[in-house]
Amino acid sequence: MTFSTAKAMMAAALALPLIAQADETLVLYTSQPNSDAQQTVDAFERAHPDIDVEWVRDGTTRLIARLRSELAAGLVKPDVLLIADTVTMESLKQDGYLQAYLSPERESYDPSLYDAEGYYYSTKLITTGIVYNTGAEFQPTRWTDLVRPELEGQVTMPSPLYSGAALVHMATLMENPDLGWSYIERLEENGAEAQGGNGGVFKAVANGSKPYGVVVDFLPIREAAKGSPVEFVFPEEGVSAVTEPVAIMKGASNPTAAQVFVDFLLSEQGQTLVQVQGYLPASDRVAPPAGFPPRDSIKLMPLDAETALEEAEANKARFSELYGN
Repeated sequence: MTFSTAKAMMAAALALPLIAQADETLVLYTSQPNSDAQQTVDAFERAHPDIDVEWVRDGTTRLIARLRSELAAGLVKPDVLLIADTVTMESLKQDGYLQAYLSPERESYDPSLYDAEGYYYSTKLITTGIVYNTGAEFQPTRWTDLVRPELEGQVTMPSPLYSGAALVHMATLMENPDLGWSYIERLEENGAEAQGGNGGVFKAVANGSKPYGVVVDFLPIREAAKGSPVEFVFPEEGVSAVTEPVAIMKGASNPTAAQVFVDFLLSEQGQTLVQVQGYLPASDRVAPPAGFPPRDSIKLMPLDAETALEEAEANKARFSELYGN
């Protein structure tokens, strides 16, 4: 063994502890489905092998209840949040629990898809539109088609008292002057049924017990590709969307790694993962997945997260009084 070889081996050996010390651990709280969360973490760790991710998964409502309990006890466990909707993120922002980060990746996004100060960023678009059973005689193209007299008693939809996506959808309808509360009231007058979540709505339409429904896009699009007798419609007036925003916690133990995670989700690589998982990417740099129409044909109805947060409880109370659930 030459002196230079020995010296190189010693240097390599001495470097090993430094590599171990450089490894970082990122703590993620997410409401993604387990399989999606695992894919997201695996892809991030492959791209950034120096960062390990520990993640906790639950539904947004239960996850935020846990988080707020921890915060009340003076604990900041997660570095980063990846949850369902911007209304919940807005509540955390207003309560001072998030820290701003102006990701360089934001430049390729529509400003409506992230907080102007950088407190949270949308990572995908899970839209709510119309699903109908292909055996139904009428094929709707607009939201107002669901209140046609011939569809009386044939429409089902998720309840905003149970579904976060449905709550966002209701708030979005409130901002559309051609729809609003009058439309929701007309649905009820026409016998529309409000049940629990999107899964139940899809099953009812797929089995034909209710030929028409209001539902999130990926369920019918995925199942139609497998042969389910359903068709999803992006209504002409536009769709609402939950956008699975990501945010960094104020007081995070590892804010640098959290910034890297945010950048990854917003990058072309991260958005391609969204596409592969079967969702509509938030970035228009990545094409929609199979089964979706061209991106420029999908019209998003606007949503002001701050206004939606302010009116959420009143809207839910009014909906409960109207639909009795």
